[in-house]
Order: sequence, then structure tokens, then C-alpha cells
Amino acid sequence: MEMHQIRYFLAVCDTLNFTRAAERCNVAQPSLTKAVRKLEEELGGELFRRERNLTHLTDLGRLMRPFLEQTYATAEAAKEEAASFGRLEKAPLNLGIMCTIGPSRVIGLMNDLSEKVPNLDIHLHEGAGRFLVESMMKGELDVALIGLPQFPDRLDALPLYRERYVVAFPPGHRFEALPVVPMREMSGEDYLQRINCEFPDHFADLGIAEPYDGLNVRYRSEREEWIQAMIMAGMGCAFMPEYMPLFPGLKTRVVTEPEVLREIKLVTVAGRRFPPAVAAFVRLAKAYDWHAPH
Repeated sequence: MEMHQIRYFLAVCDTLNFTRAAERCNVAQPSLTKAVRKLEEELGGELFRRERNLTHLTDLGRLMRPFLEQTYATAEAAKEEAASFGRLEKAPLNLGIMCTIGPSRVIGLMNDLSEKVPNLDIHLHEGAGRFLVESMMKGELDVALIGLPQFPDRLDALPLYRERYVVAFPPGHRFEALPVVPMREMSGEDYLQRINCEFPDHFADLGIAEPYDGLNVRYRSEREEWIQAMIMAGMGCAFMPEYMPLFPGLKTRVVTEPEVLREIKLVTVAGRRFPPAVAAFVRLAKAYDWHAPH
């Protein structure tokens, strides 16, 4: 059964005349008649009874009509959805953003995207770097912004921008008198560990196995606002990315000896053809000025 056969059948149902149905479908009458006869063969009986100039639906034709109308309507709706998607009139995008990337770094890109693709339907997925990598591998994300040093071979990672790690501490802390904080100065400090922090991965990438050696780890939390609130309360300090949004009054200094950097990358699945929404995001992300003040 082919869609043109169903379309011809429905045209005859409406006109009850093979000639007018052929004109409506912009096809020669013999071609329309042949297609309807083939449909009758497939369904196992006559769909129309032809009596001189009169054409009537048979019992089988009346039985099949609602099913074929629904089939045709569904197919047309699917074609329209696909056309809208291709024109970016309705374009879903599953975007992963690592939870340690501050919104201020990305919001300008999102604004550019909404202006150029106004009907883009974006679903933001926030999570730790490794979780987003797993989601990419499972096909649950179209594209992601992730700041890990290494990725599986199945993923392509395009560098976008780099940022240093800093140590955050409360006002009045001894670090406030230092221009930078060498790692050796962290020894003995009360420390608040950010569970989703990828700092150990970057530290290990430098060939140093344990970034928390000598620290007095007192609290651990997945929530950045809890960590920052505890820092402001004088309960310890924490490593965090340079561009992470901070509570007002929270102090930071760049970590040195070694200096630890992370590179935020645009991650996609290697070899996968980009649908229009993903292609638009990738194109704008590549052109975006990530080094401008945000």
C-alpha cells in the first residue's frame, strides 16, 4: 500500500467521480484508476461500485475509509513536522552544561541563538562532567559544554576557552594578603570539598595524584551555594573555577605552583551528522567571543 493510492482513494470518496478525482490529484484518470484497483487487490475486495456515471462506496470501502483517512492524515502531519524541523521552525536541542560552568559565561551565546533561531526548543541538562559524558555516549544529549581534560574516542571535543582555578575564602582570611596562593600554602587549611568539582582530574593531568594532600577536609556537598555559604561563614575554603558566579563578598586568589587550568570544550559525538538545531548551536558557539567580559 502506497500513500498515493490512499490519496487517490480519498479523492474518489469525496467526489464519487473518477474523472474529477483525477483532476483534483493532478493525475491522468487511467493512472488513478489503476492505483485504486491495485489498492483493492491489496485489501481483498472492491472499494467502489461503478454504475454508469454513478460511483458508490462498497461496504468494504466504507469500512476502510476512516482507517485510510487516519493513515493519510498521520503521514501528512509527519511530513509537516519534518519540514518544520528542517526549516528550524520547531527544532529541539538537548544541551548539556557542566554544573560548574557559570551561566554568565553561556547566557550571551544562548541569547544569540534565540535571536537567530527563535523557535528553537532547548532543554538544558546540568550535571557533573563525567555524568554528561555518559549521557553523550548514550545518545541522550545532542551537544555539551564540558571542562574535563580527557574524553572517550567516540566524542569530539572542540576547545572554546580556558580558565584558571582559584581558592575561595572568607573576608579577613590570611590569603587576602597574598597576590596568589601557592599550593603549599593550603597545607593545614580547613577545606570544603565540592563533590562535583573536576579539579582532581586536572590536577592528575599534571601528574599529581592527590590535590587535597595536607588539607583538613571538613565538609562535602554537591551544592555550590552550600559550599559558598559555608565559606562566607568562615568554615573553610575551596578550590573552584575562575569564572564561577560567587556570593557577594567572597574572596578569591589564583592557585599557583602548580597553576591549574581547565579548558571548556564543545563536545559532540564523533561522526554523527548534525541535525539543524545542533548545527546552528555548533556554528554560533565556534563564532562566539568567549574571551570577552561576561
